[in-house]
Amino acid sequence: MQTLSWVDWTVLCTTLIAIVAYGTWQTKGSKNVTDYLRGGNTSKWWTIGLSVMATQASAITFLSTPGQAFNDGMGFVQFYFGLPIAMVVICMVFIPLYHRLKVYTAYEFLENRFDLKTRTLAAILFLIQRGLAAGITIFAPAIILSVVLGWDLLTLNIIIGLLVIIYTVSGGTRAVNVTQKHQMVVIFIGMLVAFFLIVDKLPQDITFKKALDIAGASGKMEVLDFSFDLNNRYTFWSGIIGGTFLMLSYFGTDQSQVQRYLSGKSVKEMQLGLIFNGILKVPMQFFILLVGVMVFVFYQFNESPVNFNPTATELVLNSPYAEDFKTLQKEQKEVFNDKQKIIKSFITSNDENASNYIAIANQVNDEIRSEARILIDKASKSEGVKIESNDKDYVFIHFILNNLPRGLIGLLLAVILSAAMSSTASELNALGSTTTIDLYKRNTSEKTEADMVKASKWFTFGWGIIAIGIACVANLAENLIQLVNIIGSIFYGNVLGIFLLAFFFKFVKGNAVFISALITQLVVIGLFFLNQFEYINLPFLWLNFVGCFIVIILACSLQFINPNDK
Repeated sequence: MQTLSWVDWTVLCTTLIAIVAYGTWQTKGSKNVTDYLRGGNTSKWWTIGLSVMATQASAITFLSTPGQAFNDGMGFVQFYFGLPIAMVVICMVFIPLYHRLKVYTAYEFLENRFDLKTRTLAAILFLIQRGLAAGITIFAPAIILSVVLGWDLLTLNIIIGLLVIIYTVSGGTRAVNVTQKHQMVVIFIGMLVAFFLIVDKLPQDITFKKALDIAGASGKMEVLDFSFDLNNRYTFWSGIIGGTFLMLSYFGTDQSQVQRYLSGKSVKEMQLGLIFNGILKVPMQFFILLVGVMVFVFYQFNESPVNFNPTATELVLNSPYAEDFKTLQKEQKEVFNDKQKIIKSFITSNDENASNYIAIANQVNDEIRSEARILIDKASKSEGVKIESNDKDYVFIHFILNNLPRGLIGLLLAVILSAAMSSTASELNALGSTTTIDLYKRNTSEKTEADMVKASKWFTFGWGIIAIGIACVANLAENLIQLVNIIGSIFYGNVLGIFLLAFFFKFVKGNAVFISALITQLVVIGLFFLNQFEYINLPFLWLNFVGCFIVIILACSLQFINPNDK
């Protein structure tokens, strides 16, 4: 790995310090709960839209998504197809209701509609899943810097977590919103620069269209999958159905997002902010995936490592499996050399047979990489060290560190870390708000405005420490962006069902909803583990729909059985 130059360090540190300092300076001294938790209701629609996007676009988005496209192509974009539908529903139903009730958190509404225990349950479910996710959003950029700097993950988790805690605790919601605008600007610029540099680094006779043809020859440009095969995790139908339910839950009931648009000046500003997010988010994800596909094309003309995780490669080369691993490296080099001839033939003749041969060559390369992961796992076990063999999350950072010019490496690292800070800040802000309003304030005697602000700051700080702790014990899943969505899918469907019952099933009362929600959560967790151990086949995206459906059916059934139960 290339080490950072003083130029990269200057760009990286200046960008991050400026964002933290600006957010702290602009929003210092919030004296009341409205200012601290809802940003004084001063946010314009573009601030809301960018803040909502920044909350969802964590470091995982810019670390894992290109790696996802590198391995599996553009199909992951289908995951976001339900987003525009969800934005319209939230603008029509959720926002007017939240604004009319003047709530600080989404869960306050549930007590008005049902009872205190249902509100508390929904708040606790949010705290569990978002607390876990906050730890992962800290862990993701720590992986990057551990590769770049050679530092241990524990130290990096603590440094990144404390950096976010500083301005989040200091300025509350407004600090998060203010910094996220600038973070999104850095993110957009950085990803555009990365895209054009990748295309520029392709051979001179390879136009952008030819690059897409090469990617298409290996199935990387297959965006739409209309099959109903549950073995395919990302299809048009899972995106439209499962994705819509997930996005409804996330943007409509997850306090980390609700808090972003509750800071708006008016209902119109809130709605415009979410519509802006709905219009821009899918193209943005498409573009980030396209960056990953271009990285794939780049490595069709430039040799890639058998495994992109340098720590894993170093481990296996110093293990009893070193010779086997070196054999795989030689095999990969032979495949690469053969592929150059095939690609040259494909470019000059556009022959369909050459296209098939490219796909076969890349399939052989994938098999070699799979065998390498097996050797790494064996070496990890024999050495008694836990090293992640799955290298999806290392693909993009490997390209950045080894192929971009000095200065731009610092900019791209700033992009990923800015995304990490923005997402984690929103999560800590929401965790502190929910704990303060839904648990602390609701279950204690009346407190002054100053007491509530002070309590919210302490709760935010406490959740920051918990998130750092979770990051310190986290480990890579198959893909970080999938891990975050899996955690959300386990809880979101149930919570969304509770809110839909509140909105549209007026005859259902609190006891039926509370009992149904408890049962549903246990069932969804059970279904998840049954799928993990391959007793059933239920991709995680469908858990959102299943959880929502079960809680609604159960609650309605219980209310019919006990119609007089209030």
